[in-house]
Formats: sequence, C-alpha cells, structure tokens
Amino acid sequence: MQNRKKKHLLTGLALGTIAALGLSGCASESAAGQSSGPDNGDKKEVTVAVFNGWPEGEAASYLWKSILEDKGYDVEFEYADAGPVFAGLSTGDYDVAFDGWLPTTHKSYMEEYGDDLVDLGAWNDEASLTIAVNEDAPIDSLEELAAHADEFGNRLVGIEPGAGLTDATMKKVIPGYGLEDMDFVTSSTPAMLSELKAATDAGENIAVTLWRPHWAYDEFPIKDLKDPKGTLGTSESIHSIASTSFEDDFPQLTKWIEAFKLDSDHLYSLENVMYNGTDTDDYTEIVDKWISENQDYVDGLTS
Repeated sequence: MQNRKKKHLLTGLALGTIAALGLSGCASESAAGQSSGPDNGDKKEVTVAVFNGWPEGEAASYLWKSILEDKGYDVEFEYADAGPVFAGLSTGDYDVAFDGWLPTTHKSYMEEYGDDLVDLGAWNDEASLTIAVNEDAPIDSLEELAAHADEFGNRLVGIEPGAGLTDATMKKVIPGYGLEDMDFVTSSTPAMLSELKAATDAGENIAVTLWRPHWAYDEFPIKDLKDPKGTLGTSESIHSIASTSFEDDFPQLTKWIEAFKLDSDHLYSLENVMYNGTDTDDYTEIVDKWISENQDYVDGLTS
C-alpha cells in the first residue's frame, strides 16, 4: 500500500474530439463524437476530497472517477486528513467525499460543520473501528491487553494523529482498559500496515488500530480484540458527504450517489487489486480493469 500524503492528482481527462474536416459525409459522426461535458444539467468539473490513508474512501473515489470520466465529467482529487476535508466541504472548496463514518467516528466534524454539509446517504453499513492483533496472539479481549502488554513490546501501533480512530483510541480505549503504560505510536496508515506485515511475517505479537472493511483482514492472519466496554462504538455506516451547493450543481450525480451501494465483498475485491502488490500512485488503469470484470454491478450505479 502506498504512502498517500497530501497531494493533488489532477485526474480530469478531456473526451477525445473528432476534428472538423469540412466533409459533409463526416459531419454527423463528428457531432456525435464531440462532448463538452455531461449532458444532464450537471457541472462538468467535480472535486473529490480523499482522506489520507483511508483505502475504502480512496477505492470508492477511484470507482466514481472512472465512471464519471466515462460520462464526460472532469474529476480532480484533493488528498487531506479528515478534519481539513470536512472543513473544505463546508466552504465549498471540495464538492464531495466518500468516507464519512457515522454516527461515531466523524461525529465531531458533523457537529462542527454539519450546517454547511449535505449527507447524501450511506453506501456501506458494515463499518467498525477495531483493535486488531495477530491471529495467534495470547489474548482475545482488550481487557487482557494491559496484563500482556510486555508480550506486545508495550506498543500499540496507530495510524494518522488526526484520524477519528486515533482520537477514540486515545480518549476511550486507552483510559477505558488501563493502557496508559503502553506506547501509543501514531504516524500513518501505511506505516502501521508495514509494521503489521513485518510482525505477522515474523510470527511476532502486534496490536494495531484498524477498521472494517479493510483489505488487511484478507491479507494478514489477524483477529479483532473484543471490546466489552464498547469504547470503539458499534457498527457504523460509510457516508457520502457533499457541499451545500452540490445538489444544485450536480442534480443527476446527486441521484446516483444517493442510490450508491458498495457491499464489503465488492469493496474487498476492489481494494485488493488496488493495494496488494501494486506500486503506483494512480490506480486508474487497475480500477478500469476491475470495472470491466464487474460491469453489471457498475452499470447499475448510473442506471
């Protein structure tokens, strides 16, 4: 999985234009081949905000990028952490983001910016925050972690400092289960996954902050620790969050996104081809191939 820091991917691709040759026999063909954008009342340019280090949102964003560019839109990605994304949506700097975890993980951002945002609905209802360990770890519950902390190197490996999962771990998990003596390491999702891979490959114990759905559950021999105190909340839904002008600017796209559903099986499949063994920062060709193998599902998203 690649380290996706803040970056700007200008991914708008103009549709091919057939040159006007002045030949009457080619006139109708040329007119049919030209396009200045979507012919459905929507604006042409769409700015999609993508959370740094959150693969499910990036996967959904790339899926829609390919779909929309095929229909004549220009799609631009803006990468940022969750807080700046919600702030940017509220000011209209971004049009839409596909990674709002509700009702818990991003609750504080919705409370802060909610009056200037539009919730377009959930596209996956199987999301949850977790603390995961290697499958053969000597514990099965967070209640056991403090007593076995030395077997995990007295470390809990986290992700980005500004992530909702990080906040929940610091404010609820650690005090809730007496883990204050463990070193809670935060840096990035790719760094966490790198440590997870190294530990499981070496047969060592490791505890990490993670979430479902995530391709790591298919790739590594890991299990979730039980959370009897409910410090990480219950199952959540992943929502598409838009600016307040989105519905007026993109009436057709609004309808498509409101109806958008991506179950965990399809999501795992998409994430796996994007991130497992892939050395690229642009997943367009990979996602296009995945779309061709799941064409019936994808066609249904805009029918």
